[in-house]
Amino acid sequence: MNLPLLVLALLQQPQDTVVLKPVVVTATRAPVAADLIASAVTVLRGADLVAQGIRTVAQALETVPGAHIVETGSFGGQTSLFMRGGESDYTKVLLDGVPLNQAGGAIDLAHLTTDNIDRIEIVRGPVSVLYGTDAVTGVVQIFTRTGGGQGPARVGAEFHGGTYGSTQGAVDIAGGTRTIGYSARVSRFGSDGLYPYNNRYRNSVVSAGLRVAPDARTDASLTFRYGDDLYHFPTDGTGAPVDSNQRAAERGPVLSLNLGRVLGHGLEARFSTGLKESRLFYNDEPDSPGEDGAFWSRDYLRRSTTTGMMSWRPRGGISVISGIEYEDQRQRGTSEFSASFGTFPDSIRVQRHNTGYFTQAIIPAGRAAVTLGSRLDANSQFGTHATYRGGVVYRLDQARLRASVGTGYKEPTFFENFARGFVLGNADLKPERSLSWEVGVERGPVAVTYFNQRFRDLIEYSSTPVGPDSVNYFNVGAAIADGVELSLDQSVTTRVALSVKYTYLHTRVQQSGSASDPDGLFVPGKSLIRRPVHTIAPELVATMGTQTRVTLGARWVGKRDDLDFSRPVGQRRVSRDSYTRVNLAAEYTLHGVVLSGSAENLFNDQAQETPGFRPRGRTLLFGVRVTLN
Repeated sequence: MNLPLLVLALLQQPQDTVVLKPVVVTATRAPVAADLIASAVTVLRGADLVAQGIRTVAQALETVPGAHIVETGSFGGQTSLFMRGGESDYTKVLLDGVPLNQAGGAIDLAHLTTDNIDRIEIVRGPVSVLYGTDAVTGVVQIFTRTGGGQGPARVGAEFHGGTYGSTQGAVDIAGGTRTIGYSARVSRFGSDGLYPYNNRYRNSVVSAGLRVAPDARTDASLTFRYGDDLYHFPTDGTGAPVDSNQRAAERGPVLSLNLGRVLGHGLEARFSTGLKESRLFYNDEPDSPGEDGAFWSRDYLRRSTTTGMMSWRPRGGISVISGIEYEDQRQRGTSEFSASFGTFPDSIRVQRHNTGYFTQAIIPAGRAAVTLGSRLDANSQFGTHATYRGGVVYRLDQARLRASVGTGYKEPTFFENFARGFVLGNADLKPERSLSWEVGVERGPVAVTYFNQRFRDLIEYSSTPVGPDSVNYFNVGAAIADGVELSLDQSVTTRVALSVKYTYLHTRVQQSGSASDPDGLFVPGKSLIRRPVHTIAPELVATMGTQTRVTLGARWVGKRDDLDFSRPVGQRRVSRDSYTRVNLAAEYTLHGVVLSGSAENLFNDQAQETPGFRPRGRTLLFGVRVTLN
């Protein structure tokens, strides 16, 4: 593929008008017209995700330019997001403004479903200037439906069943007026999994949203989500199915409250608060009476945030926001390994807090708009840290040019800071940080972006204690990631729409504290693992009359490096072959009844995404939904 010639050909397509994007919130923390934003933004509508048979947020992100999802096979298996070549903990995921990442950025997307979602906004590039830690390579924000303006209540129920013993059922309600809106949904998904034993998965979700606007100057919203997940898995670290009773569970709520009041003269005050609590459980008893060794752990994690923000929008299109954000993070837990040679209990009880002060302005000037922002974080663990972002947008008659530069950072995890026992954490770790810039052009249905990111102070692990304090974690690593994102969204006819997303990614490790380790995560001169060089995702959506909609999509993922732990030490770094996943979904609507069907991995491609872990084969799911007004 000759990428420059392809881009030039697409940009030279005749266009009569420039189609402006809708208003978005995540890129600025306040509603702003998307054509004023200098960052790359993607918006996914919840209704489209339902029509495509997409059950999880991870599935929804698979076709976003610059995003790469890695799964360990079966339903409920570890699912990670790599954005623009960054680490899997470099993207901040929010639900109605509440961070879902654990302290230090880690997040498993396997259990995050699209239940009751209004839309998902994805901002690519550093957004730490607005959201602080974790927003190194992007932010994903999920917005819950609140049902306002829908009129009388609509009640729905659905059931789906398919391969791997999969079943999914849900009931929901939504309705409201211009003054008040509400929605609620309860769902449950279950599957027997890929393996013949110990691979059951259960995912239950309760989600609700309420929005009240008593007058044109005041609004308040309250959203709630509770997840309860149980995952049985027989695989060890190499992907081999060897365990008959290993299991993990997670449950807990996410709560968000948002209040706003227009004070006059373009001035608005907004207050928000939210929390996420998780209780994590892990058990692995002996598989047989003769096996020696058992392990269990129990952890409680909490992350709460409170923000006060003022926005000023005088006449002329200027938008200025300033705010203060306080966050509290805590974890406590116990674990125990027991065997014939002894019992080894362990525990953790840690807490830290952060106060962030941020401001950002968007200043239109004729055909151009300039963005300037800065933030200062004061953290109880590592002190103060400053970030900034600047950008410019220039609108031509039939195109939009944009450029931006900014910094991001990610705090260490609790384990990296406070681990005790076989592994010793380092309380003096510095945050990992980045410097990024990008340039882009959009013309009609075509958008092209070049990005360049440099990562510093990457945290490395050494099995051999380092330094006078004999710690196992230290800051040394440095890496670079740059590439091109290309998207085409074109209506072929009035009933057929074509979408193509392509990402070229080049990564390279520049510095490592364990350069002599061929199995290390950071090997100088080598690429970062699990980052494919090429990814392309075409999709075709066809509507037939007002009753039928068919979606055919594919995702081709090119070669990438990885670590295969089934191989001998020193030979674990491998190059993985490309793989293709083709998905098909269709729905037929008649008088409030929707018949639907979907097929993931339609041609049963068995190439492994992660070494040793089996991928899901052809997965069929058929169902019916009934809606009553």
